[in-house]
Amino acid sequence: MTEKNCEYRRTAEELLEFIGKSPTCFHVVKNMKEVLHTEGYEELLESESWELKEGGKYYVARNESSLIAFRIPRRNYIGYQIMASHSDSPTFKIKENPEMEAEKHYTKLNVEKYGGMLCAPWFDRPLSIAGRILVNEGGEIATRLVNVERDLVMIPNLAIHMNREVNDGYKYNPQTDMLPVLGDETANGSLMKIIADAAEVSEEDILGHDLFLYNRVKGTFWGAGEEYISSGRLDDLECAFSSFRGFLTAEDGESVPVHCVLDNEEVGSGTKQGAASTFLKDTLMRINRSLGRSEEQYYMALASSFMLSADNAHGVHPNHGDKADPVNRPYLNGGIVLKYNANQKYTTDGVATAVFKTLCKEIDVPCQVFTNRSDIAGGSTLGNIANNQTAMNTVDIGLAQLAMHSPYETGGVKDAFYLVKVAREFFGLSIVQQGAGRFCIRR
Repeated sequence: MTEKNCEYRRTAEELLEFIGKSPTCFHVVKNMKEVLHTEGYEELLESESWELKEGGKYYVARNESSLIAFRIPRRNYIGYQIMASHSDSPTFKIKENPEMEAEKHYTKLNVEKYGGMLCAPWFDRPLSIAGRILVNEGGEIATRLVNVERDLVMIPNLAIHMNREVNDGYKYNPQTDMLPVLGDETANGSLMKIIADAAEVSEEDILGHDLFLYNRVKGTFWGAGEEYISSGRLDDLECAFSSFRGFLTAEDGESVPVHCVLDNEEVGSGTKQGAASTFLKDTLMRINRSLGRSEEQYYMALASSFMLSADNAHGVHPNHGDKADPVNRPYLNGGIVLKYNANQKYTTDGVATAVFKTLCKEIDVPCQVFTNRSDIAGGSTLGNIANNQTAMNTVDIGLAQLAMHSPYETGGVKDAFYLVKVAREFFGLSIVQQGAGRFCIRR
């Protein structure tokens, strides 16, 4: 194996390890916070005053499911270099009072879909439950993360003998088809005890919860040359991981590097911790104010800021090549994907393209292009939504993958390495507006 192939593999192994430790958005943020603390970053609270210093390293979380980390290179910084990704993935959320008796012999759980998902792959695979609980701790309400680290539940398929048309197309009903089985009739009433034991708290002290199913099948390498990886939650933890790695290892430049991971992208971002919220705007404004800069200086900084909106992209499918655009056809291991949409579901325009392609060319990272077929509607992502609060030049990018929104997705071994390399370079830059329609990349 060549040295370069070793680098690809090593980065992919670290990615799969990160995903394996991050079954929910809350665990994504917890794991990042632990690394940031080790690296000497100071945690800020939105409920307290911020006293930032030149050379300081900081992070702030909202709802414990979104996180923004940043460094202050100097007091008279030029702008903000922001890379945004998201922490959530399509799954099933456990409802309140979830246990349901079935046939006097089974206990199943009442769940609802979170995000737009491929339903069929959720059947007949080991699943478990993770998330957060709120507990009574000495008269205060405290958050505890929980992960039941064993094969706990499963959603069994109906045998083909009882549904012979299933292979001809079947519309899954989430209330009847998609409920996981917890156990036999003796399991009734046991779920919160299992959760309490996993969190090492008393069941009686649990006051609230946000619990989700997750796929227990571990990430793996496969293919004749082990050129592919498969895992749950590649969308969008591959981009979140790559942004984080690049952020931690970047050299500081003349702008503020901002690693931003937001929740609830899969359900439209319209929450207090989503891309449509004020979280990013509030953080940037508080950085500006804490360093004694004026409101006008804040708007000047935005004009010389740039965002990489990083959310994975559809690779051309080996069995369904006709679903891709006739000429813009990204492939796994083909490099960073620039995403375009005339109706601005993706924000990439000529300016963003020119800046990003220049960056990739200078560091020898391959680029490719995604557009939907003109007769197939696509999804949205972070950039266009975040720009409603913090308007700046933005490019939508991602890494090519197959089976997006399946509980087990597939990507290329090389691609996370490419994005880490881009992120590392990007966070050390300043992209300065020189005049009307003129931009300069400064290091």
